Amino acid sequence: MSQLIETGVAYLALKAAQRLYGKAPAALEVAEFERVQSIAQQQHQLETRVLAAPEARDVMVPPATVEAAMQEIRGRYPNEEDFSGDLARNGLEEASFAAALERELKVDAIMEKVGTRAEGVSEMDVDLYYQYHPEQFRRPETRLARHILITINESIAENTRAEAGKRIAVIQARLAKEPQRFEEQALKHSECPTALDGGKLGDLPRGKLFPELDKALFELKAGEVSGVLESELGFHVLRCDAITEANVLGYDQAKQHIRKLLEQKRKRVCQQAWVKGLVDRK
Repeated sequence: MSQLIETGVAYLALKAAQRLYGKAPAALEVAEFERVQSIAQQQHQLETRVLAAPEARDVMVPPATVEAAMQEIRGRYPNEEDFSGDLARNGLEEASFAAALERELKVDAIMEKVGTRAEGVSEMDVDLYYQYHPEQFRRPETRLARHILITINESIAENTRAEAGKRIAVIQARLAKEPQRFEEQALKHSECPTALDGGKLGDLPRGKLFPELDKALFELKAGEVSGVLESELGFHVLRCDAITEANVLGYDQAKQHIRKLLEQKRKRVCQQAWVKGLVDRK
């Protein structure tokens, strides 16, 4: 039994270390390690209470589910040796890791079972949420934007400020006459990774770009190309592909999202109250 507890805590400590610090337990600082161990111990004790509760009766995790979860985790490693080595460094072996994973999946299944007790969401609940949270359904104006970037680097002959300025001016003049060539020119000349996607920046609301670019983008009409612009990255030319006006998401469009949101919230409240009851019965 002691060995099972140690394995379970090691598994939870591994997850906590990755979640909180992005590191394996062995790489943690002393204070980080102590915090992770404390969290893992507390979580293991709580899970033990969950597994001993009446609601745990008849909850089973099919072996195929455990195996699928194991395969998904294995797939994160280049090979089996790396997977086994990582387990060993964290005080685990494959069999004990699978047992800890099955335990976690069973706890999740019990919590889902408890969550089914949550109060249902009515049409009136959905309607009231929509009426009392209008700010959540307002959509700002957005611009579908592309750009071409020529960087400034005085140590590279073709990217000195003067040369970069000449290059971007030629590109801008070409696109002012033929804006439909923007994607082609971005692929050929842009020094931004977006060049591979024709310079596409995406559908942007105000405030997502450097201020000088943002201002210019929201002054363009759909299909227009900007003049030469400068940011701390270098020189740019922008094109506004399309404009989506500010709008309010209608009730029919929002109601499915609202229902799911309320259902999840009520399920969490139900689960938290149940867990609190377990803790209070110490």
